[in-house]
Parts: sequence; structure tokens; C-alpha cells
Amino acid sequence: MRHRKKTAKLSRPRAQRKALISSLLRAIVIKERISTTEAKAKALRSWIDKLITWAKDDTLHHRRLSYRLLKDHKLVKRLFEVIGPRFKTINGGYCRVLGLSPRKGDGAAISILELTRREEPKKKVKGKKDTEVKEVKKERKVVVKKEKPSNKGIMSGVKNIFKKGRNAL
Repeated sequence: MRHRKKTAKLSRPRAQRKALISSLLRAIVIKERISTTEAKAKALRSWIDKLITWAKDDTLHHRRLSYRLLKDHKLVKRLFEVIGPRFKTINGGYCRVLGLSPRKGDGAAISILELTRREEPKKKVKGKKDTEVKEVKKERKVVVKKEKPSNKGIMSGVKNIFKKGRNAL
């Protein structure tokens, strides 16, 4: 039975566990998909669900609660303006845990933790990129001035070398 086992301890003291969860939550808000051990991923699911539930209802209180976990105003803004509105229509099931093969070094079970509604990366169009580069190259024309060789001849250069030598003695 699981009586009185509310939190996953993750083999860490309270302060370290709190810092670990905070850093993993920050990574999820930034990347929307992370790879970690299965135990950490399962422990993190409930925290992500709380954050996204708060982000669906944009109030000052919920922003402050989110800031306590994320510790960055830019991430709170991203959570409430980008991630939260994606999940307005659904009630729960904001993230999934997918198992991968065991880690090579110690054999720990590795999982991918990702948001169910992710923002697709933008595809680059080759045509647009080429035209932008051409425009930039046209703007960056630099005029290089060519130096004219001096007409004094070789002997003036040799004299200068010997003058420097006399001053050094």
C-alpha cells in the first residue's frame, strides 16, 4: 500500500530535490521535451500539470505561484502566454512519459518527458533564405582603398633599417 507516500524522494534531501524539480520544470518550459530518468519524469508529471493548470487561468496569484517554481519572469511569461493557451480546451493530460532504452553507464531507465501539444519547429524555406542573403550582401559593400607603392626605391628602405640600428646602440 502507498499510505503516506505523497512525494517521490528521488534519493535526495529536501533542498536538493526542490532545486532538481525547479531546474527540470525550467527545462520543460524552455524546450517542451526533455530526456531524464524514469523516476524523475514520473515525479515531474504532477508538477507540470499544476503549472499548466495555473497557466490556463491567467491571474496574478497563479503567476506568483509559478514564479516560486520557475524563478524567472521570462519563463513565467512564456508559460502564461505561449504554453497555457494551447491547453485551454483540455482538462488534464498535459504531458506524456515515453520510455527509452536503459542508460549505457549505469543501466538506469531513461524516459522522454514531453508536452502533448508541442509547438512545431519552423521549417526554413530555401528560396527565402537565399534572397535574404543576397540582400544583405548588397548592403554590406565595403570600399577597399588600394595603397600605392612608394617611388623612393629600395635604397630608402635599407637606409631606414640602418638608422634604426644606430639608434639602438
